[in-house]
Amino acid sequence: MRRDQKEQQVRELSEAFNNYDSYYLVDFLNMSVDQAMELRKRLRENSYIFRVVKNRLALRALHPDSPQELREHFQGLTAIAFAPQNPVGLARLIKNFSEQNKILNVKAGLVEGQYLDSEKFDDLVRLGSREELIARLGSLMASPLLKLLRTWQAPLSGLGTLLSQLKTKK
Repeated sequence: MRRDQKEQQVRELSEAFNNYDSYYLVDFLNMSVDQAMELRKRLRENSYIFRVVKNRLALRALHPDSPQELREHFQGLTAIAFAPQNPVGLARLIKNFSEQNKILNVKAGLVEGQYLDSEKFDDLVRLGSREELIARLGSLMASPLLKLLRTWQAPLSGLGTLLSQLKTKK
């Protein structure tokens, strides 16, 4: 690769690291061409980006303020999966593809600016989607109000029952 091509690739990677605050470093050892095409297709359908990178060039493009632990994972075959939105969805997609084909291994990542090692990746996959988490939070916030409403309604319904019984007796 010529020097100008390397500089161009470093610029593109630097822009990607600037634009996306969530990405995963993936080891794709023993991936066939068909599997790679299938993975790229699935990622593209969900608006994710997958790039195979040279480690030295990626390290040059990486921000100086990025976690030091992340820099240690740029060894061997490395690809980067960028998440413009919904990093949990990307994690699930990678995990599902990995389980189906037994080839991908997530080395580490950055999720909304926070370092994520491979052990925490499985915990992230088990999280609900953003919409599910917001729905849970909304139901938790509404629960005390519903209980209060039921408490206020109980005496009124009892009074209504009492009045209807008095009416039937008279």
